Amino acid sequence: MTASQPHRIQLLLGRLGAGVIRAYLLVFGRAVRKVDVPWLVGPIGNDGQIGDRPYQDVAEREGLTIDNEATDAGLVPDFEALSGQSFDPAKTDPAVRHFYEHTARYDLDVWSETRFPGRLFLWLIVSTVSRYMNQLNFPIFGLETSRGMTSEVIPLRDRDGRAIHTGWQRRLLGSGRIIYSGFYTTVCPPRSQSSCVKVVFPLPRGNATVLLRPQHDQQGQFQLLSIGKGFGDAGFYRTIELDAERLKVRYLKTLREQFTVFTDAEGALRCDHDVHFLGISMLRLHYRMRQRDGA
Repeated sequence: MTASQPHRIQLLLGRLGAGVIRAYLLVFGRAVRKVDVPWLVGPIGNDGQIGDRPYQDVAEREGLTIDNEATDAGLVPDFEALSGQSFDPAKTDPAVRHFYEHTARYDLDVWSETRFPGRLFLWLIVSTVSRYMNQLNFPIFGLETSRGMTSEVIPLRDRDGRAIHTGWQRRLLGSGRIIYSGFYTTVCPPRSQSSCVKVVFPLPRGNATVLLRPQHDQQGQFQLLSIGKGFGDAGFYRTIELDAERLKVRYLKTLREQFTVFTDAEGALRCDHDVHFLGISMLRLHYRMRQRDGA
């Protein structure tokens, strides 16, 4: 299904909102050289709408090949890459590990929930800035996910067949609207004791980068958390590109995500995804992951 196009007022407000965010980053962001923060550097979006363009743009820019036929690709192809002083992959539920190493084998059912006042703030951002960018179109109302959501894992490979980036694109089946186009890899930021899952969402002339620290909770369930002590640790980074060598970066300590992935009593693989900003619940998503027939 073709996604409905945002109307003029949405585009106008979205452009205005994006401009305000850019001005905020220019004033309050930290200027860094890319060579000094290799753990933070990631795909940058072009001007205008993002949609599914970043994969082709990055492939052309870096001389990579898009593998559209991948049926066994994973967001974290080798779970051992997360090993570190604070995380032991061997303690992870094998079903959870299998999902991250073979994500393309799975279909996902999803339920969403938002509550006031987080719902109002999220609606204002998504219905304007996100629609203008055609990126980070998170579902606000429960019925938006009623017809399901696609899960397309897209490796970008070099000449030797190695996956340099792994794309994950999600789209609502009901509206056809792209929820996000992201790039996944692993990286060890300087203030972390173990590697993190790095997720980059290209945005116009910049990106949003989330570094997710792995851990096991008291029940032994696998978690990914964007919670850190400051710049150089796990967390949420909003960046804009100043030129080929420099970025302006703002570390948003008050924007936090938490994923808890587990097997329930009936043996189904599930995930709770919570997003908080300034201590307010912005969005809650619940997933059930099912291996595709014949996978």
